[in-house]
Amino acid sequence: MSFLLPAALIASSSGSVQRILDAIVWILIIALVARALMSWFPTEPGSATYSIVRVLDRVTEPVLRPIRRLLPPVRIGAQALDLSIIVAILVLEIVVIQIIIPAL
Repeated sequence: MSFLLPAALIASSSGSVQRILDAIVWILIIALVARALMSWFPTEPGSATYSIVRVLDRVTEPVLRPIRRLLPPVRIGAQALDLSIIVAILVLEIVVIQIIIPAL
């Protein structure tokens, strides 16, 4: 039920608000993909890539933390697979398709 209130507010707001929300969601999706890709490469403190990883962590962690509480990493032998980024991207895509795009 609480999900319907933001949807109603977005639908009743002007087109520029929806465009801004759409841009914010897409930037967040790009940051999530970049974080996933950067996690495959080692970074050393003090390097340029380390500062990029830190910025991506600060931007994406507020979205990923609640998902990680609900969905712990999946164990594959000695490895763990974090599915929170995939879930976050799927949820953001649903928000764009179901709420923001129809309101434009």
